[in-house]
Amino acid sequence: MNELTISLKQGGKIPLYEQIYGYIKEEIRKGTIKSGEKLPSTRALCRHLEVSRSTVELAYEQLLSEGYIEAQPYRGYFVSQIDGLFRIIQPKAGESQNTEKSEKKYPYDFTPNGVDLKSFPYNTWRKLSKECLVDDKAELFRLGCPQGEYGLRNAISSYLHQARGVNCTPDQIIVGAGNDYLLMLLCAILGNRHRVALENPTYRQAYRLFVNLSYEVRTVDMDGKGMRADGLEPSGADIAFVMPSHHYPLGTVMPIKRRMELLKWAEAEKGRYIIEDDYDSEFRYKGKPIPALQGYDRSGRVIYIGTFSKSIAPAIRMSYMVLPRPVLELYRQRCGFINSTVSKVDQLILQKFIEDGYYERHLNKTRALYRSRHDTLLAELKEMNLDIRISGENAGVHLLLHFRDGRKEEELIHRAAEKGVKVYGLSEYYVNYDGGANANGRKDKAEETVILLGYANMNEERIKEAAVLLSKAWRQE
Repeated sequence: MNELTISLKQGGKIPLYEQIYGYIKEEIRKGTIKSGEKLPSTRALCRHLEVSRSTVELAYEQLLSEGYIEAQPYRGYFVSQIDGLFRIIQPKAGESQNTEKSEKKYPYDFTPNGVDLKSFPYNTWRKLSKECLVDDKAELFRLGCPQGEYGLRNAISSYLHQARGVNCTPDQIIVGAGNDYLLMLLCAILGNRHRVALENPTYRQAYRLFVNLSYEVRTVDMDGKGMRADGLEPSGADIAFVMPSHHYPLGTVMPIKRRMELLKWAEAEKGRYIIEDDYDSEFRYKGKPIPALQGYDRSGRVIYIGTFSKSIAPAIRMSYMVLPRPVLELYRQRCGFINSTVSKVDQLILQKFIEDGYYERHLNKTRALYRSRHDTLLAELKEMNLDIRISGENAGVHLLLHFRDGRKEEELIHRAAEKGVKVYGLSEYYVNYDGGANANGRKDKAEETVILLGYANMNEERIKEAAVLLSKAWRQE
């Protein structure tokens, strides 16, 4: 084979090498280019397609790595012998393959988990990366402290004390690759002979982790002040997982009286603990930041978990856990041998990012950005003149709409989807949802349908466009 008839789209979203790779792979899979057939040389194909030779080489390298072709010395590239290993059956028109459930893409997505990656400080991060690697530092590539590097833990300790009122020393902090890892590590530290109580609705990822790690899990009802402390004793739980500074997904802020009730419950018996998930405390738009529950703990009962995923970027995969002294001793006995899951290079970059003031400036910039989008969304919602109540709007990156007109969640989501807008129902955050719980997690006569709208990953213009579509979707004629 001397030529391949490939129609390349110059200047498109898909790079040229990916277009070449995709075309050849598909032709091989369909059997149009048969096993053992020789492909054009990279030199010949680049002349034929009028692209650089490196572009063709990239495409061939990808095909080689996936095993579709093989290189024979002094002979060239040949299609691998894959006949009979698999056969792809193309679906008929109107049918879909049942291999994986494909997620439908929407022009507008009000995901409550959004993060604005355009505001990520790329230039600063690049600069700090170069500074960290400017010299040959072999030490950076050795295994470090299992808890995380001391410099970063010290920077986190100072930040937590100033910004969140957390009382801790660097030796109490463990750095890990995300909250999921830290929760799994915590389960290994404490052992699974515990019963965990979670709010309902709750952060479903935490619920799934506890269940899969063989914990007995109970849910405790909420009211307007958060988890009901009087529900903990009947549940038989000895660990309570809470988000007191900004509950997810309801946005509830736990008042000081309820916090004291939780601490009193934890202190009543030996071995009881509270896991405080402080996932997005940096973003508050009304009043002062709410101090962490850990700051009120005098008996070593609160295990504090925080993350940089919301405030910097999800892919940073950097979270931290503050252990009370008794749990810290258990960690050293049972899990002190487990190596850190975050590279020392990344830890040093983040340390400098915090110490040199870049993190504070980034937070100020991002907070202002989200505040503008928050205000835009609220203004657009008021213009809709719908029979709704808004809650959770004072912090975080999402708010809740409470519909009081009797319409069901499925209808509201479906009507929005028909206009190309994805919204989210509160029901997916409940454990054992029965369709009859209101936004406080309890049944009452004034039931409301609740929809979540996140605004972090859409700019003001797109929020306005989406709001117009939602108004048309939800307007009752």
